Amino acid sequence: MFEGLTQKLQGIFNRLGRRGVLTEADVEAALREIRLALLEADVHYAVVRDLLARVRERAVGAEGIRSLTPAQQVVKIVYEELVATLGSPAPIRLDGPPPHGVMLVGLQGSGKTTTAAKLALRLRKAGQRPLLVAADVYRPAAATQLEVLGRQLGLPVYAEGPGADPVDIARRAVRVAREQGHTLVVLDTAGRLHIDDEMMAELEAIRAAVRPQEVLLVVDAMTGQDAVRAAEAFHRRLGLTGLILTKLDGDARGGAAISIRAVTGVPIKFIGVGEKPDQLEPFQPEGLASRILGMGDVRALIQKAQEAVEAEKAAEMARKLSRAEFTLEDFREQLRTLRKMGPLSQLLELLPGYGQIARTFSPEEADRRFKRIEAIINSMTPEERRHPEIINASRKRRIARGSGTTVQEVNQLLQEFRQIQRLMKQMKSGKGGLPFPFLRSGKL
Repeated sequence: MFEGLTQKLQGIFNRLGRRGVLTEADVEAALREIRLALLEADVHYAVVRDLLARVRERAVGAEGIRSLTPAQQVVKIVYEELVATLGSPAPIRLDGPPPHGVMLVGLQGSGKTTTAAKLALRLRKAGQRPLLVAADVYRPAAATQLEVLGRQLGLPVYAEGPGADPVDIARRAVRVAREQGHTLVVLDTAGRLHIDDEMMAELEAIRAAVRPQEVLLVVDAMTGQDAVRAAEAFHRRLGLTGLILTKLDGDARGGAAISIRAVTGVPIKFIGVGEKPDQLEPFQPEGLASRILGMGDVRALIQKAQEAVEAEKAAEMARKLSRAEFTLEDFREQLRTLRKMGPLSQLLELLPGYGQIARTFSPEEADRRFKRIEAIINSMTPEERRHPEIINASRKRRIARGSGTTVQEVNQLLQEFRQIQRLMKQMKSGKGGLPFPFLRSGKL
């Protein structure tokens, strides 16, 4: 996410950091570089102009170059102004008597149908009883796609035949939801390759018929400024209440994410960061700004961990770590939890200082390595997992044969595990240490 922009901004800030004292000319030169990096990332020119004007005003004054740590202060100012540009977080509104209506609109190919299922899943976890509605009768197999997603996620879907009128479908779906006790209706409406009056008129009719609390535009972040122009057009006709940015995991430029809120005035409510059903995150401007600047997003990492780990297991693991009782069985459990949280490269991007390392891992290679580690641990006896120090040469050969690996791989795992155990003891004694030491050394 934002790989190209992040690398350029980090390079600019690193060069600033090597200067003990900053002059106004140094700041102006850095701002010119930042301007070029933002424009190359497809950020709207007006947004770049306004953002850098605010940064310049603060950075060349007492708050910036005359502070005790001028380079750090400039980074802080850029971060704060970027957060302001991204806008405040806006939670989804579900007030009034149920069923609440959430209407998803957007162009074809933006990921609207998949996002409808992801959103319904997230809101079900928040206590809602959602009903997905297939209101796209034009795209071949659109209703079938939604029904398949519904079956996979255990979500009910309301669909009619291809000849039905979308406005009538929406109206009847709300009635069915009320009768069946659903608290939420998520409408997956039809898109087009381009905006046209016929599509907009149909969406306006659906909105008038069901009066949803939320009208959310799903936009593909990889389309750059086209996404901003589409948002402006939809907002003029429908009065959008929020935006959902999809495919941010594949957008190396990130310009749409930075521009769209400032240009349209419509808040971003969710961002899609992957294809899995749980990879739809509430929008947090501080976290997104941190990722853009290569500072990680620890808050998002903690949230992912909380979703993947049961509270009782987390408490038990905390007790073991506090006593430095970390075994290979615990290590295996942590690897399984890590895999639930998403691709390793995405998780590393959330850790400050690990962005460069994240770019060296392919998800396929990481998954293959995790599976081999788990196979090695599974081939050990319970006693060996709890006391790896008893594993001698003959035991290593047996473990390697049983796991389909080599003795060298078994040795590497045991060496890495000893390194983690040492880290646990350092943390217990208060000496600290770096997380994932084997990643720092370039190993996995």
